[in-house]
Amino acid sequence: MTSDVFQRKLAAILSADVKGYSRLMGDDENGTVRTLTAYRELMSDLISKHRGRVVDTPGDNILAEFRSAVDAMRCAVDVQEELRVRNSERPENKRLEFRIGINLGDVIEEGDRIYGDGVNVAARVESLAEAGGICISGTVYDQVENKLTLQYEHLGEQRVKNIKKPVRLYRVRMGRHDSDPRAAGDPGPPDKPSIAVLPFVNISGDPEQEYFSDGITEDLITDLSKISDLFVIARNSVFTYKGKPVKVDQVGRELGVRHVLEGSVRKAGGRIRISAQLVDASTGGHLWAERYDRELQDVFDLQDEVTQKIVSALAPKLTRGEEDRLACRYTDNLEAYDCALRGLEYYLRSTKEAYAQAREMFRKALELDPDYALAYSRLGLTDLHEWTHGWTRDPQLLERAFKLAQKAIALDDTLPEAHRILGDVYLYRRQHEEAIAELGKAISLNPNYADAIAGLADVLNHAGNPEEAIRMAKKAMSLNPYHHSWYFYVLGLSYLLTERYGEAVETLRRGVIRNPDFIATHMLLAGLYAETGQMEEARLEVKEVLRISPDFSAEVLKEMAPVKDQALLGQFVRALRKAGLK
Repeated sequence: MTSDVFQRKLAAILSADVKGYSRLMGDDENGTVRTLTAYRELMSDLISKHRGRVVDTPGDNILAEFRSAVDAMRCAVDVQEELRVRNSERPENKRLEFRIGINLGDVIEEGDRIYGDGVNVAARVESLAEAGGICISGTVYDQVENKLTLQYEHLGEQRVKNIKKPVRLYRVRMGRHDSDPRAAGDPGPPDKPSIAVLPFVNISGDPEQEYFSDGITEDLITDLSKISDLFVIARNSVFTYKGKPVKVDQVGRELGVRHVLEGSVRKAGGRIRISAQLVDASTGGHLWAERYDRELQDVFDLQDEVTQKIVSALAPKLTRGEEDRLACRYTDNLEAYDCALRGLEYYLRSTKEAYAQAREMFRKALELDPDYALAYSRLGLTDLHEWTHGWTRDPQLLERAFKLAQKAIALDDTLPEAHRILGDVYLYRRQHEEAIAELGKAISLNPNYADAIAGLADVLNHAGNPEEAIRMAKKAMSLNPYHHSWYFYVLGLSYLLTERYGEAVETLRRGVIRNPDFIATHMLLAGLYAETGQMEEARLEVKEVLRISPDFSAEVLKEMAPVKDQALLGQFVRALRKAGLK
């Protein structure tokens, strides 16, 4: 081993730059430079005040280092609050809004300069922040979580340019400026019992059994979600905690729930053992805990028993229909059930290759039980989403999804998923009233069905009722805080249609942070920027659209977009063409 010739140290790195700097310079070069100089002086003073050091100031960027992540965070918050006050006194098109990113990592020190991945990650984290906002890496979050009275939004693990491993990211909520649905007027969880079912841990000693413990979790969430007097967090939000050591009170705060269910599953030798505990997230007290050891063939009875115990502990009011649906079983064939769980695991990977494997498992489940309504529904959902993901444009796939959903409903008309499929297909057929009716049916059968609620918001946008769409989109976001970026697209479109352009941009930019490769968000931003005269930003978004889908065009959008008001669609298409989309 050779010694490192460079001096290394651990440092908290703050990187900041101006959003839309090129446009500002093009509009008023002298004025922008004067304002930038004044803002830099302010930032330098605040950095010194918080025991930091300015390392470099290339272009519109400022790079600073701190010995403490807490100091760096306090400095960033003070900077943004002070700049917000100063910007409020300037015309909107002349405001210099900084994005700030903070990372805690190892750096190389050479004189007054610092280099290395610690600095590079800070720059990448900064690029994912919003104008006037702060984004931090997981290493910073781990240091400041319990030391500062701030709130954070977990953005998941993001792949960033030139960094091998994905970076865990958090967005710092900035008070009234924050565009989180609950901060923007949505009341969050209603006055009813609320619960998050964390992924049950597979303790079978066999990683191949992971699909089974995940399936048990999925079934419990699905059953509890049928109860209108419960507020149940959606699957993909709770699964962001899978495999991570978490504190129940943290989960309660981040997901906005009072109760958390934890558990484990051991499946081996024809037997199954399930341990579960229901915890009050605000106090840490146990409301109920139990361990079950049964024959595998009794798994359906076991799931019913766990569900009933949770319902008894939370004491929601059940309607007669909900009581009947809780007692419903989709199959008694254990092998078919196992195939359906494996199929679901493939489906949730959301790749074209995994979808092919999901189909194989759902079809095998149907061979074993031809009356398995849920397997028909999930086979239809796989076909539908292969089409909506754009992996194929074969209209027969959409038609096949429709027929599979009809078959599922013929066997069991209480399946929310099947009604959602019909609603989505009706939308793409431009049959808006039928789409609204089917999605409404899905939601009545599963009042916590976040994807169906967001889907209804999408239909309402396209049908010409964006005000109601805003309410539905925010409700879906409360039920599914770590949702797909598509939710931001739906809410952003609602804001655009109601001419709330600032909120539309901010919401859509959050969608880009959540998933930089979701084409619809970039497309909407391109049109919005073009409509509001921000042509530089519009052209950059068109570049992103073509990066994701080189063959995408305005004509493709005209054919695909299920908008009821064709004049409105034509106006948007013209804006995209103005931005450079052919």
